[in-house]
Amino acid sequence: MKKWLARLGWVVLSLLVVMLIGLMTWEPLFATRGTAPKATDYRAEIIRDEFGVPHIYGDTDADVAFGVAIAHAQDDFFTLQDVVAMSRGRYGAIAGEDGAAVDYVYHLLDARGTARRQFTSLPADTQALFNAYAAGLNQYAAEHPAELKLGSLFPVNGEDVAAGFALRQPFFFGLNNIIQPLVAGEPMRPEYGPAITPANPQQPGPLPVGEDGALAGSNAFAVSAEKSGEATTRLVSNAHQPWRGGVAWYELVVESGEGWHFAGANFPGSPYPFLGHNENLGWTNTVNRPDLVDVYKLEMDESGKNYRLDGKWLPLEEKSVRLAVRYGPVSVPVWMTVYHSKHGPVIKNDNGFYAIRYAGIDDLGQLDAYYRLNKAKDLAEWTSIMARMDVPSTNFIYADAADNIAYIYNASFPKRKVGPDWRGILPGDDSSLIWTEKADFADVPQYLNPSSGWVFNANNNPFKAAGPGSDLSPDSVAPELGVELNSTNRARRAWKLMSEAATIDRQTLEAIKYDQAYERAGYVDQMLDEIAALSLRKGTLEHRAQRLLGTWDLTADNVGRADALALLILREYMSAEYQNKLEQPSPEGQLGDAARHLMTHFGRLDPPMSQVLRLRQGEVDLPLDGGSDTLRASTTWDVDDDGRLSVKHGDSFVMFVEWEQGKPVRSQSIQPFGSATTRPDSPHYSDQSTLFIQHRLKPVHFWRVDAERNAVSRKTVTSR
Repeated sequence: MKKWLARLGWVVLSLLVVMLIGLMTWEPLFATRGTAPKATDYRAEIIRDEFGVPHIYGDTDADVAFGVAIAHAQDDFFTLQDVVAMSRGRYGAIAGEDGAAVDYVYHLLDARGTARRQFTSLPADTQALFNAYAAGLNQYAAEHPAELKLGSLFPVNGEDVAAGFALRQPFFFGLNNIIQPLVAGEPMRPEYGPAITPANPQQPGPLPVGEDGALAGSNAFAVSAEKSGEATTRLVSNAHQPWRGGVAWYELVVESGEGWHFAGANFPGSPYPFLGHNENLGWTNTVNRPDLVDVYKLEMDESGKNYRLDGKWLPLEEKSVRLAVRYGPVSVPVWMTVYHSKHGPVIKNDNGFYAIRYAGIDDLGQLDAYYRLNKAKDLAEWTSIMARMDVPSTNFIYADAADNIAYIYNASFPKRKVGPDWRGILPGDDSSLIWTEKADFADVPQYLNPSSGWVFNANNNPFKAAGPGSDLSPDSVAPELGVELNSTNRARRAWKLMSEAATIDRQTLEAIKYDQAYERAGYVDQMLDEIAALSLRKGTLEHRAQRLLGTWDLTADNVGRADALALLILREYMSAEYQNKLEQPSPEGQLGDAARHLMTHFGRLDPPMSQVLRLRQGEVDLPLDGGSDTLRASTTWDVDDDGRLSVKHGDSFVMFVEWEQGKPVRSQSIQPFGSATTRPDSPHYSDQSTLFIQHRLKPVHFWRVDAERNAVSRKTVTSR
C-alpha cells in the first residue's frame, strides 16, 4: 500500500511539474508568429554627443528610421519590448494583470484590424519608414538575445508598429476614462451630464490619465520677435510625461539626404520625433480634453445576440480572445469575449451593452501626418497637414523662422449633428447618431500671430491663450465640438504673468516656465478655505498643522515653512478636480495624513520641502522644487520607504527653440535623467539630473558640424 501511495505521489508531483513547465512555456509557443519586412539594405551613422543624445544620419529617410530603432534600443530596449508586446496583444505575458488589461483594450479596439486595413493604404514612403524602423528593432533583438523578455516577440514589421499607434493614441484623450467604468459597470463620471456650453462651464471632462495612471499635462509657449524685445522668435516645449516607461520622452536628432532634418523627442515605438523643430519651424504639444468619445446604449433582443438599429435587428459581432496573465514565472491563459457593432467597440456589463465611438477610430492617418510635419518647410505647408485633422488629439503650439506663432486646438473632431446631448448616453438604435466625418478645420479654435505677440497652453481651455484683446470667445465655437472650458493653476499663472509682461525676453520666459506659485483659485482656494474652517482641538497635531498651513505663501519653491505640508495636501484636491471625481477629499483627513507623514519620517511639520521631494535614479538623490500643478511641475511621485517623495512624472523633455533674425535656428534642452534611463552602467543613465534640478539646459547640436565637434562616439550600422 505504501508503495502505491508513493507511486501515486510521484505521479501527482510529475503532473504538477509538467503543468508548471507548460504554464511557463505555452505563451510563446501559441503566440502568432511575426513576420519581418521585406529584406532591404539600410545604412545609418549614429553620432552620440557629450550627453549621449543620438544624432542619426542616412542617405534616405528609411535609413534614418532604421538607425532610430537601433539607437533607441541601445539605450532602452527594455521599454521598447513592452511597447512591441502591446502592439501584438501580448503585454500580459510580461506585466501580469495590468498588461492583460492593455491586451483586452487591444482586442476591444481591434488595433490589429485597424493596422491591417489601413497600413497598406498609407503613402509608400511612410510604409517604408515604418518597415525600416521595424527592421532596426529586429536586428537589435537578433544581436542581443540575452536581453529578450519574451519568446517569439520578434520579428516585427511596419504593420506591428502601426498597431501600437492604433492602440495607444486614444489613451491620450482619455478613452480609458470611459472604458474602465463601463467594464466595471460603475456610474459614469460627471462628463456624462449636461452638455458643455458657455452658460454651463462647470462640466469639464476629466484630464486624461497616462499609461501609468498619472495625470497627463504639459506647458507650451510661443513668443514673437517683437514681443521678445530681442528680435528673436521663441518656442518653449515643456511636456509633462512619466519619466520612465512607454510614454517617456526620448531625445534624438535626425538628418537624411532626402531633406528630413529634425531635433526633438519621440516615444518608444515611433520612427520619428513627435515634437521639436527643423531648420525653419517647430511645434510642441499639450494634452487637450475635448469630448471625443460618444457612448451608445444598445437595445438587445431576448437572445442577447442582436441589437436594434433603424428598426432592424442586426447581429452583434463577437470574438473570443485569449489573454496571457503572468504570475511570477508562469503565464495563465484567460479567455474573454469582445463585441463590435456598427457604432464601434461594445462593452457588456450588468447594466447592458454599450457601444463606444471615438476620434480617429479605424484611422491611421496620423502615421503619415507626423512624418509630413517633420519635413514641412513653412507655415502654409505645416497648416495644410494640420488641416487634415489626422492627429486624433493634442494642442499644437507653433513658431517659425518667418516670425509666425500659432496655436491650434487640434483633434479629429467628429462632425456631429445639432440637437442631441452628445455628453450623455446616446440611444443606440438611431444610425444618424453614428458620425462618419470630421468637423471642418475652419471651425476649430486656433490663433495665428495674435496682437499680443504670444500664445500658450497649459492643459486649459483654448479661450485663455493669447491675453486680453486676443483671446477667442467661447461663443465662437459650436458646442457639438465638445471643447473644454476649464482651467488649471498653471494656466492661470501663465496667462497672468504673460499678460503683465511688457516684453517677454529670454529671462522673463524662463522665469515664467519655472514659476512655482499657485493662484488662490479653484481647488487651491477650496482646500485652504475648507481646512481653515475646521474646528480642531488646540494642541493636537492637526491643529498645529492647520495653523502652519495658514502661513503658506502659495509657492512650492523650497523656501516657505509650509511648502512640504501644502505639497502633500494639494495633490488629492488637484486630482479630484482634474478627474471630476464624485468623492471629494476630506479636509481633516488630508490634513491629518500629511501631518502624520511628516512627523513620522522627518520628525517635524515643517521640514524643508527639498528634503521631502526628490529626484532619484540609481545612486542619484537630488532635491526638487515645484508642485503638482505649478509651471515648474513635479506632478506625481512614489512614496519611498524613508518617506521621501520620488517624483516619477512632471517636467520631462524641456526644449527652448530660438530663431534670431538673420541667424540659423538654435535650441537647448534637458531631461530629468539622461538618454539611457534603463541602463545603470551607462554614463548617460542620469547625467542630466544636476542640470535639471538647477533649471539649466544643455545645447542641442542640431547642425552636423556641431554634433561632430561634440561627438563622443560614432558608429555606422547596416542591415544584415
